Amino acid sequence: MKTKLFAAIAAAAIFASGTAPAASGLKTAVFAGGCFWSMEKGFESTPGVVSAVSGYSGGTMPNPTYRNHPGYLEAVKVTYDPAKISYAQLVDSYYHHIDPTDPRGQICDFGPSYRLAVFVSDGQEQKVAEAAKAKYGQELGATITVATRQASRFWDAEDYHQDYAKKNPAAYQRYYVGCGRGPALHAVWNGKEAH
Repeated sequence: MKTKLFAAIAAAAIFASGTAPAASGLKTAVFAGGCFWSMEKGFESTPGVVSAVSGYSGGTMPNPTYRNHPGYLEAVKVTYDPAKISYAQLVDSYYHHIDPTDPRGQICDFGPSYRLAVFVSDGQEQKVAEAAKAKYGQELGATITVATRQASRFWDAEDYHQDYAKKNPAAYQRYYVGCGRGPALHAVWNGKEAH
């Protein structure tokens, strides 16, 4: 009885932490691209993406929060259908949602937690991430500041950060315009940026 109860509690804890496996046939990938509100919004409109969750990855301290996440990057966990979008296409979509040449963070959000990274879970994902970095470095004629990092535990951000752009459209639009994200991405991608 205790074993069954412990297993149920452990399963609930894994599910609550956002590390539960994706539904059958679906896969997950984690990307850090500056403000997780913008990354979540961008990925949710990407064909083949089932969901995007804001959170923190890359650190070691347990239970990071928005006010206390040293060593972590703001990130999004993307659940996608590989029958509709490949991992390579997902990485390409990620690049077109960011300025991959910004070493300070992303657009108007500066500092360590806003730096760029593709979190890879195996050798094949690493090859794809490194190939994209080389491709876009050549295409843009610039140093790409996107790190390729080994996947680590992803922690969901607080509820008020989830679907922020949907729940708070006026506030998000003020942030987006005030940050200058649209013109900044247009300057990098010359009209090929993702929207």
